[in-house]
Amino acid sequence: MAEKLNVNPTRMELLKLKRKLKTAERGHKLLKEKRDGLMKQFMTLIKETLAARESVEGGLSEAFQSFVFATADYGPDHMEQAMSWPTKTISLEAKTKNVMSVYIPEFTYSEEGHHESYSLFTTSGQIDTALETFSNTLPDMLKLASLEHSARLLAIEIEKTRRRVNALEHVYIPQMQVTIKYIESKLGEQERGALVTLMKVKDMIEAKQ
Repeated sequence: MAEKLNVNPTRMELLKLKRKLKTAERGHKLLKEKRDGLMKQFMTLIKETLAARESVEGGLSEAFQSFVFATADYGPDHMEQAMSWPTKTISLEAKTKNVMSVYIPEFTYSEEGHHESYSLFTTSGQIDTALETFSNTLPDMLKLASLEHSARLLAIEIEKTRRRVNALEHVYIPQMQVTIKYIESKLGEQERGALVTLMKVKDMIEAKQ
């Protein structure tokens, strides 16, 4: 492998490679710690996401059921007329939070007005129940959206980190270790060759004396 890299077997090159190896080993250790930390964050997010999804699905199921009953009582046209002038507004603000170099979203919102934009005398109480349940479920829906997107971003970062760890562990570090051994072997051969030459010179000098 070292011959293919066309390495110059000198002490300077050996020192440089050893410094690179130490840096790569430190980087490998830090990336493994980051990967493990991201995995813990990811598993926590998954648990929170499952709980939030269960809450959202339960709230929406209840709200849609009430809405269907109200529509059955008063008819689609009457329901459309009742819902045509909304008086409630919602403002949504998105921010990001840094979690181990991954910027995950955070949503906050504010409400103004009330969802009852229709006559209470000509509509069913099922409409009140449906809209109130929709309104109460909104915070959980925003939380679920944030959690799911955060989990997706963490999964991408985990995969990128895993690839870097594997590249260092199975390719980059082993290649440098082989190259270092190759250079050390060549330097050893050079030292032994130089020693043999010195011994021959010494023997020749002693023979002339």
